[in-house]
Amino acid sequence: MRIGIGYDIHPLVEGRKLYIGGVEIPSDRGSLGHSDGDVLIHAICDAILGAIKAGNIGELFPDTDEKYKDARSEIFLKKVKEILDEKRFEIVNIDSVIILEKVKLAPFVQEIVEKLSSILEVSPDKISVKPKRNEKFDATGKGDAVACFAVVLLKSKEKPDGDEANP
Repeated sequence: MRIGIGYDIHPLVEGRKLYIGGVEIPSDRGSLGHSDGDVLIHAICDAILGAIKAGNIGELFPDTDEKYKDARSEIFLKKVKEILDEKRFEIVNIDSVIILEKVKLAPFVQEIVEKLSSILEVSPDKISVKPKRNEKFDATGKGDAVACFAVVLLKSKEKPDGDEANP
């Protein structure tokens, strides 16, 4: 078993779309980032990569590479899923907290879970997405940023040494 934690934060600005977990969320401001600024996908990527000791999202998809300019973060998560499969690990569960003050995410949680479930090829019951507010504290609480924490639990697809009966 392996545990990984991921975190991401982006400022919110006018003229950008807001993507959370691959879903476009109606908002007058969106995440400012080199890619689409999807904090949930970025945090999940870092959690998975950390758990399997495969670097981090900035190393794999650097903001200095123009091919990732305004890229949808779903491509990052798909690549991370490929790495996860190559290392022979599978997702037991993902738990996440998205901190966003002014936009209500609750109506979109199921759609976000289903989108992530599809990309990661896991059952939706393995993914938890919890919207929270910072109650007017700091940049997220003032509505100037969106942040996310994600934790992932992975298990190896390999059989334990000497245990041929255990699939």
